[in-house]
Amino acid sequence: MITNESINRAIDYILLHIEDVTLEEVAAHCHFSKYYFCRLFKAQTGESVHGFIKRVRLEQSAFRLKVEQERPITEIGADYGYSSSNYSTAFRRHYQVAPIAFRRSISYESLKHPFFHQEEWQVGSFEECGSRITREVLPDYYVIYERRFGSYEGISRAWHEFLGKYGEYIAEDTKLLERTYDDPAVTASENCLFDLCMSVEADCPLENTALIRGGACVVYHFKGHAKHIYAAYQTIFLVWLPRTDYELDTGRSLFDVYHRVDSDTMYMELDICIPVK
Repeated sequence: MITNESINRAIDYILLHIEDVTLEEVAAHCHFSKYYFCRLFKAQTGESVHGFIKRVRLEQSAFRLKVEQERPITEIGADYGYSSSNYSTAFRRHYQVAPIAFRRSISYESLKHPFFHQEEWQVGSFEECGSRITREVLPDYYVIYERRFGSYEGISRAWHEFLGKYGEYIAEDTKLLERTYDDPAVTASENCLFDLCMSVEADCPLENTALIRGGACVVYHFKGHAKHIYAAYQTIFLVWLPRTDYELDTGRSLFDVYHRVDSDTMYMELDICIPVK
């Protein structure tokens, strides 16, 4: 868990400006010297600032290769500041394959469930996925949050700890949300970044509060066992999004809104909310 709010603000800034952000800009945003900021960032995240920025750029570009299958590879690389040759070299170093080979294999690789390892599944049809999706304009959510790096395998225990810590802030209209930043088919499980969130009033005195921006979203209405959430996400990414005219709004994060959770059976009802332009 990342406990330093200055580092969380730095991560937010990096993600919002990932295409061309620099170390100097992030340190200035946090009002730290470059050298102190580098030490603090490494202590909190286990990565250098430069390494984090480079990794996230490549992984975001890899996700775009996956969901924007008709866009030229060189164009996607250029979105993240790479020339054609530099992008191929950097991408190969990170993924051990060239971008074109990654794009060809990602559908198959995405079928390997990263935490329910024995789960076998196939992507759903475009029509079936679309029948579960609505386009909605969602409200903003002011939340208490805790930010974590790592696999989703232990998320039920993380939620139990989170709710125990902030139980006094639970009200009748409280909503539980999870903000996600990575596709675990693209990002190694130990590097997946996510926020556990609980809606609160804007005058909440805690430091670890944030605003999750709503707005225009496509919303997938999920009902089923927790192990099938990954399949729902991958069907959206691999089958549904590439065949629609929707464009992802990369300035806002994906998030889930939980409506029902049975901790004994792991049955869940939740909305997968994907910001679009």
